[in-house]
Amino acid sequence: MQYAQPAPGEEFNAGPETVPRVAATVILLRDAADGPEVLLAQRNPKARFMGGAWVFPGGAVSAEDGEGEAALRAAGRRELNEEAGIVLDDPDELIAFSRWITPAEVKIRYDTWFFLATMPAGQEARIDGAEVVDARWFSPPAALAARRRDEILLVFPTIKHLEQLSVFRSVDELLTYARAQTVRPVQPRVLGQGEMARIVLPGEPGYEERP
Repeated sequence: MQYAQPAPGEEFNAGPETVPRVAATVILLRDAADGPEVLLAQRNPKARFMGGAWVFPGGAVSAEDGEGEAALRAAGRRELNEEAGIVLDDPDELIAFSRWITPAEVKIRYDTWFFLATMPAGQEARIDGAEVVDARWFSPPAALAARRRDEILLVFPTIKHLEQLSVFRSVDELLTYARAQTVRPVQPRVLGQGEMARIVLPGEPGYEERP
């Protein structure tokens, strides 16, 4: 995939490799007539990191969240509440789906766990108006189509997750699949520089090449 114009915070790193911060993201789901929908939140365009991008709610793990998997779940629930006003009472409502590590070639890096969760009954998304300025439900194909029309800004990990989610016909089908999987880390690489830069995933041509 062509990297082209990095989103704010995704700029290339000319110095020593940055140690990634541990983070948690929640892919909130609900069923609709045409299949599952996901909640995407638009980050404040003034934000230093991914300003203006539409993302799944999430953020870095803090010391108050604890340690290990419990800390990841605590961070995911906290960020979902802060950014979208959604309360998940039970940490077990979060189902581990994937783990992505920002390419070593990028300045600001995260080691992010993505969790699936079902939209709780009786709740509605409420944005904070500061860190997040908008939130909408999209089917994954509709979000990808909006990006192709330049209606919304999506970053690489969000695009790849939406592509993966597009094949499922219901939330239950997706959750059943996720529960049966073993989560393994994915760390893309950025090959080339400037307008020729492109992102490759493990297993794709060029990934094992060294500069």
